[in-house]
Order: sequence, then C-alpha cells, then structure tokens
Amino acid sequence: MNAHNGFVTQQGLDLQEQLAFAAEEGFDYVEILVDGEHRVDRLDAQRERITDALEAGGLDLVVHLPFPTDIGSPYEEIQHGAVETQKRCIETAVDLGAEKGVLHPESSAWEGAWDPEELRPHVDDAVQELVEFGAEDGFEICAENIFGNVYTVETINGLLAETDASMTLDTGHARITGFDSAATASFVETHADRISHVHLNDTRGPSDEHLPFGAGSIDFEVIFDAFPSDWTGTLSLEVATESYDYLRQSKAVLDELQ
Repeated sequence: MNAHNGFVTQQGLDLQEQLAFAAEEGFDYVEILVDGEHRVDRLDAQRERITDALEAGGLDLVVHLPFPTDIGSPYEEIQHGAVETQKRCIETAVDLGAEKGVLHPESSAWEGAWDPEELRPHVDDAVQELVEFGAEDGFEICAENIFGNVYTVETINGLLAETDASMTLDTGHARITGFDSAATASFVETHADRISHVHLNDTRGPSDEHLPFGAGSIDFEVIFDAFPSDWTGTLSLEVATESYDYLRQSKAVLDELQ
C-alpha cells in the first residue's frame, strides 16, 4: 500500500487552523466536509485564503460532499434540486483544487412507503450524472457505503455495477452493517480496484463512534493487508474530536501501521 494520509475536518474548529495543523504534522491532504461552518458559500468566500494555505502547506484537497441530500428521491423535483446542490459543491471543490469527493448514495424517501429496490435506480441515475459532471473537470466521485439506507456495504455492489463511481470504504459503517474486520478485508480483496478512498472510522462495536484511530476494536492491519501492495488511494482519519492531540496520536498510530 502506497496511500496518502489525511483527515476529515471538524465543524467546531477553524478551517485555517486545521489546514495549518495538517501541514505542520505532515499530512498529505485534508478532507473538507462541505457543510455547516464550511458550507459551499463560505468556502467560495474564502477561496483565495484556502488555496493559499493548501499551497503553502504542500497539501492536496479532498472534499466530503454534503449529506443528507435526497439525490435518490423518487420525486423528480426533489431529486433535481439535490443533484444541482451537489453539482454546485463540486464546482467549488474543483475551483479549490480538489480532484476527489465523497458522496453519500442515499434517499430520504419514507421507508414505510418505498422499498430500497425501488429507490436504487433513482440513486444510480443521480450518482452517474454526478460522476459524468465531475469527470468534465477531472473530479472523481467516491460513493460511500453508508448504513440504514439503500446502499450499505452489503448492497453497494449494485451501485458499482450500474455506475462508473469509485468507492469510499467507511470501516465503521461496514461494522454497523455487520461486517467484522475479516469480512471487511474480504470485501477489500474483491473491490480494491474500485476503492479509491477510505474513511478510517474506528469503533468499539456496531455504532458510528468515530474514535481516535486505534482506540476501537477494528483490526486495521488485517484490512490494510487486503489491499494490493501498489494501491495508491487516500486514507482519511475520520475522528469526531476537537482535540488536535487526538488527531496527532491517530496519525502516529496510522504511520506505524503503514
């Protein structure tokens, strides 16, 4: 594995401060979550400051597109609005220099009225439209396995078959869906050619804890060993914290494991 390492930005921390920290600690990139304090209009307003900080720090950029957005809505007007929102975010991401973005392939349709099998074609169409839109500017869409929705790690094969999207593997989401470390490693062995990005989401059990890397019970060594030696994707520490010490410690554990 010859991966690049980064971390997902946190809403409670100043973005410029996080970019400076990433550069000081030797991260390869940051993954900006385009929402809340860092929503698209605010990123547009800070475009020059952000690009200057990335260049000064020698950092690349990945974005996490906003969620939930109802890109898989069975209602045309709602789906159209959600897809256009994602396109707007992709345009800003490209302007900031990003070449890759995480997307939740989801629908917010009421599960009591809609079966997942009915919703998946709507998600597929939206994802493929965004893949083609991004490709015009060299921007890669990485659809993430989520949980409690139409495309979990158990069903995302369908999305990969129906679209040209790459994949974001979220290790914690796989755990919630019922995959232990061995099962996740087996998934990697089968899908490494489509996995471009990984959310290193550690957890002690089937819950979305986003612990400091190594603080949970996921066996990341087994998962990493399942990747081909020449895999060159991106690994994002996804730690729910406002503590730079936890991020620093997470990077130290990741560096040692690699």
